[in-house]
Amino acid sequence: MQSPQKPSPKLTIMGIDPGLARVGLGIIVHEGRQTHVPFMSDIQTSQIWDLARRLKHIHDEIRRVAEAFRPDAAAIESLYFAKNARTAVQVAQARGVAILATADAGIELFEYTPLQIKQAVAGYGRAGKEQMLRMVQVLLGLETPVASDHTGDALAAAICHSHHLRMNRIIAAAAQSGPRDAKR
Repeated sequence: MQSPQKPSPKLTIMGIDPGLARVGLGIIVHEGRQTHVPFMSDIQTSQIWDLARRLKHIHDEIRRVAEAFRPDAAAIESLYFAKNARTAVQVAQARGVAILATADAGIELFEYTPLQIKQAVAGYGRAGKEQMLRMVQVLLGLETPVASDHTGDALAAAICHSHHLRMNRIIAAAAQSGPRDAKR
């Protein structure tokens, strides 16, 4: 006879796709075997705003969403080197502000490479944008496609962290059970 399993705790993960013009932001919530997406959107800044105003807007919006949903963790894509140095600097600045906003909100932040995120979501490290967006939609049970690449990337980062946590639990459970009896 199997012992009844304890219900899985609620787990809320914020995914962030940093950028200066647009920041993708998504929240996924796991409750037992159910997963839902209570929030997904892009934070947009105007090119006519000065840099400080754009960065402050990103910070404030991430904090607002963090306060509304109280995520247990956040996931963000690690910085990769872009061909355009100016773009790389802008993304780095926006990423730094996103990191600060999660720290201000007391949220533990986890970083994943683009390869790790693609493998977790699509099972293939060189998956294309369309394939990634479709897999995000399927994995999260969304009725309609994600509205933007940035939001899709944010949700993909959150999914990646979710898979990472699940694997850690499996490994911990296997380590606690000890080696299997070889005579069976």
